[in-house]
Amino acid sequence: MFANKMRFYFICLSALLAAGALFAPAVLAEEDQSWWQQAAADFDITGFAEVRLAPRLQSGEGQRSFTLGETRLQIEAARYFDAYTLNLTADFIYDAVADDHTFGFEGDSDFIDLRSVNIEVSPFDFIDIKLGRQILTWGTGDLVFINDLFPKDWRSFLLGRDDEYLKAPANALKASLYFDQINIDLVYMPEFTPDRYIDGSRVSFFDQQTAGPRGRASVQETREPGGWFKGDELSLRLYRPVGAFEVAAYFYDGYWKSPAGADESGRATFPKLGVYGASLRGPVFSGIVHAEFGYYDSKRGTSQSVTQRGDEFKALAGFESDLGNELTLGLQYLFERKLNFDQDGEALRNLRPSDRNRHLLTLRLTKQYWQQTLTVSAFGFYSTSDHDGHLRFNVARKLSDALKVELGLNLFFGRRRDSFFGQFQSTSNVMSALRYSF
Repeated sequence: MFANKMRFYFICLSALLAAGALFAPAVLAEEDQSWWQQAAADFDITGFAEVRLAPRLQSGEGQRSFTLGETRLQIEAARYFDAYTLNLTADFIYDAVADDHTFGFEGDSDFIDLRSVNIEVSPFDFIDIKLGRQILTWGTGDLVFINDLFPKDWRSFLLGRDDEYLKAPANALKASLYFDQINIDLVYMPEFTPDRYIDGSRVSFFDQQTAGPRGRASVQETREPGGWFKGDELSLRLYRPVGAFEVAAYFYDGYWKSPAGADESGRATFPKLGVYGASLRGPVFSGIVHAEFGYYDSKRGTSQSVTQRGDEFKALAGFESDLGNELTLGLQYLFERKLNFDQDGEALRNLRPSDRNRHLLTLRLTKQYWQQTLTVSAFGFYSTSDHDGHLRFNVARKLSDALKVELGLNLFFGRRRDSFFGQFQSTSNVMSALRYSF
């Protein structure tokens, strides 16, 4: 209850600060009686209305026959001043697939998804500050994340929503500092903000703790760490150019963002986590290469989890290139190694010796036609160690500057029902969407 109140107060405070920045210049100019009209006219307002449907290709664990059946309206507003910028983005949603609808900011059944409400300030030439609810991201991967420990919306990604909804919002203070030799990004989240993780309510999955599947009838119960200023998170990035490359170092002090352990009562937990990593990105030959690695320190013994994931090492290498004729290519290889595999194997019932290392390949192809009004894209994940994968196909046609229609396919496959992608086979779906932008 306290955490919910603090979240509400934080959002309100951000809105009040932004409103103060918005209206202060007009209030000071009392002789101008049209300040309200002027303020409204100065807003930069955009958005879209969308209908999106996604029937399943197969049933599973009592799930509904559609993964999505939603109508969405997004309003995005911005107001710019010399020293301030106000940002507000809100999605208003009705999804016929949801069991019920509530007023909140975090769930699939909420009427409102508040994507951003923040104020941006530059008090000095060398510093930018953003305070409030915002979307955060960094790192080099394409739909693969190592040092980006900001919240993700995995439900949206698997259910068939637009890729932009993979990034979930967080209440945070972000400071960016710029110096001659190095630049620094610092993000502080006063409350633990988990991923919008898979819990069985909309997407069935295989629970490693119980060695069995979970669905709507057995939604996973969780226990989140701390509250405001007790379950806080800190992320740090230091980066600079080295020749034609950008190199970066990362640090994270927080928690596993999706359930990674269990307490004595069997509830899933989010154990303490520290991550240390680095990346580089730059041109090579006719394309762009990137590489990234991270060491995950699972900090055993610092949480109330009886069982939890151990330390891990992750490394990523990728290449992207424009092949000409509006065709682009992207390739990636991800390596993951469980460093405490012997202990993990005893704690988690379903691990096998082959699960110590995981190898994942990704391929992205994008082709545009008809003066870029038709876009055909394909993205594929395939694990050579798990023998499973996920294929995402999409065709988007702009009928006008405002109207766009989409068709897509999300296909999951695997030899084992307990592998990462294999567990989601019942979520395979065909997606269609119609969007009107304004």
